[in-house]
Amino acid sequence: MFLDGDEWRAFFDGFQREAFRFECQPKYTMPNEAASLASFLRGEPKPADHNARWHARVRGYVGGGKWIGRVRVVRHPLTDYQRYQLAWGIPGNVAAGEDIRVLDVTEHDFGLPIDQDWWMFDRSRVVRLNYRPDGTQINREVIQDRSEAYQQWKKIATDAAIPFAEYMRTHGDTRP
Repeated sequence: MFLDGDEWRAFFDGFQREAFRFECQPKYTMPNEAASLASFLRGEPKPADHNARWHARVRGYVGGGKWIGRVRVVRHPLTDYQRYQLAWGIPGNVAAGEDIRVLDVTEHDFGLPIDQDWWMFDRSRVVRLNYRPDGTQINREVIQDRSEAYQQWKKIATDAAIPFAEYMRTHGDTRP
């Protein structure tokens, strides 16, 4: 089953306890981010309302007693998109209440599927995010009967990753 639009939003918002994302693409080609990515690359300041809609959603989940987090996979040297995400995207997400960790796979892949993004909701519902090589999302695919593998990958990823703030203290130069 594939999810899109309102169906995807309802599926996502239907989680009861936790939502976890494994995020590993070197770049995402998203029309709604093109202008802000270009601004970042020109060295302009981040707008105060950058990613405000997502931050409001995260605050709502966390305020309702839910947990939301992700592991962001990186490889060095970072892509322009990864630098943009680390400088402009993730700090606001963390401030809104999202638990974000960074996993550097430059030298070791930890046995994880480091080319496939996915969300896992309530440790049982998994949605694989499929992308073209240029970072354009193709679709969101509900995965049946494999939640045990995804639970194991989540544990490996979260155990090996470091909190975002710690990563930035040691690898923090994201300037264009």
